[in-house]
Amino acid sequence: MVEGGIHKADKTEFTECWRTSLKTPYIMRLALSAGIGGLLFGYDTGVISGALLYIREDFRAVDKSTWLQETMVSMAVAGAIIGAAVGGWMNDKFGRKVSILVADFLFFVGAIIMAVSPAPWMIIVGRVFVGLGVGMASMTAPLYISEASPARIRGALVSTNGLLITGGQFLSYLINLAFTHTSGTWRWMLGVAGIPALVQFILMLSLPESPRWLYRKDKIDEARAILEKIYPANEVEGEMEALRSSVENERAQQGSLGEGNMFQLLKQAFSNNVVRRGLYAGITVQVAQQFVGINTVMYYSPTIVQFAGFASNKTALALSLVTSGLNAIGSIISMCFVDRYGRRRLMIVSMFGIISCLVVLSIVFFRASATSPGISNFESSHFGGNSTCSVYTHAADASSWDCMTCLQAECAFCSNGANIYSPGACLATEVAIKGACHAERRTWYTEGCPSKIGFLAVVLLGMYIISYSPGMGTVPWIVNSEIYPLKYRGIGGGIAAVSNWCSNLIVSETFLTLTEALGSAGTFLLFAGFSFCGLVAIFFLVPETKGLQFEEVEKMLQHGYSPFKKKKSPKGDDPSAYRIREDEEWL
Repeated sequence: MVEGGIHKADKTEFTECWRTSLKTPYIMRLALSAGIGGLLFGYDTGVISGALLYIREDFRAVDKSTWLQETMVSMAVAGAIIGAAVGGWMNDKFGRKVSILVADFLFFVGAIIMAVSPAPWMIIVGRVFVGLGVGMASMTAPLYISEASPARIRGALVSTNGLLITGGQFLSYLINLAFTHTSGTWRWMLGVAGIPALVQFILMLSLPESPRWLYRKDKIDEARAILEKIYPANEVEGEMEALRSSVENERAQQGSLGEGNMFQLLKQAFSNNVVRRGLYAGITVQVAQQFVGINTVMYYSPTIVQFAGFASNKTALALSLVTSGLNAIGSIISMCFVDRYGRRRLMIVSMFGIISCLVVLSIVFFRASATSPGISNFESSHFGGNSTCSVYTHAADASSWDCMTCLQAECAFCSNGANIYSPGACLATEVAIKGACHAERRTWYTEGCPSKIGFLAVVLLGMYIISYSPGMGTVPWIVNSEIYPLKYRGIGGGIAAVSNWCSNLIVSETFLTLTEALGSAGTFLLFAGFSFCGLVAIFFLVPETKGLQFEEVEKMLQHGYSPFKKKKSPKGDDPSAYRIREDEEWL
């Protein structure tokens, strides 16, 4: 999934987090209450993939329009771009708590609008509302947790937000599967998101504002009162002093940027060699994260499974559940290894795995297409002349048609009654005809064809997720938290985040169109090509930031980064010298 930051945490921090939470349950209450925003973020990311299968059944216009399907998926991403921008302003103006409450309201309204939608356009409106909430939650929830957590366990608590995002995606597939045989299927799937939004809204009403934001607004006594609930009495004064020092330093850094508008700030950032090189790295990893095609899997996973020949909606959802679960496991793996093996190494290994899976996946889809069952004139006429696909009936080369040719003509394939891999019928995509096909215990195909190797596509999707999640899934956000000088960290991270959301929008809005134009095999091969370009860009533009102080990263970028440059060890206590141990010089 893709989107949202993740803070690194080590094993010791997790152990300390458990001990501290047992002594002070209030801390875990803060983290989990705010973390519901991550759960909602993940749920919305995953739920549309299953709901879309049933929306197409209820609205023929959606089933016939690839553009409508893509728009339903991608409008949440478009809303998230706006939500992230507005959320940043709201965080500073009105506080983290108010921003989370507004995000919950938007989630709830969006869920209700989608659940009661009488037409596709209303679902799209609901998706925009939910997207606004996603954009705000993606940046506000981890920020609130970070600022309301003790420093010694901050990494572990903020990491729970990343886990809840992937957990929300997994939950969405479970919910989708649970409602497959329920009246109103997709309405329940989309409407259920309103429940955790309402729960979080109620919980947040009883929780305080971020102490850091209160201190910045000169509400010092209120900030102290909150810290007294979080820290032991003997640590409060020390934390107040640390907070004062941090806020004053932040104000000084912001003041050095001047009071110019956004365009002036952008100009300053790109005119600075260090920041510009940092942006090259930061934007590269964020764009690469999306153009490896991850959100085609998150948003369209059941549809991809149907491309592989699993026609049943329930089967497609069940198999998609596996990929979502692997994504959650991958995020845990990343937290365990990112500080051991480094950011750059994990991303490069991840990209090699992604490219390999995409290439093999493309080959599997090509073979599945080349070996799809033929079309039998006898089988087609079996359901009556008016049931046969008109394009097939009038085709000059009808004898050469197979299942894929039938589907490309926007018709449906009804499998052979004796063997699904034998020649079947090419029929018109009418509800009554579909019913007649099912009445004879045959399988109805509209997205993919029966294939003996289709199961390999599901296996490869799982391997793709395993390759993606520990590396490209989480590391780009860590890189962007470390690659910029302190006073440019906000604007640098914002530019990179917007590039991530915009890339997400492009990929999600074009995936189905690409599969129509290039076929499933060609589309995944195209993503493999994008991934190779991303691998090359990461190799040449992204330095290793593991174990480096911010001053060391700045010094490294000041001289210009090259993967072939001889790395030096520092001499003396010069903080500007960057240190790279011998065992870290791999790649």
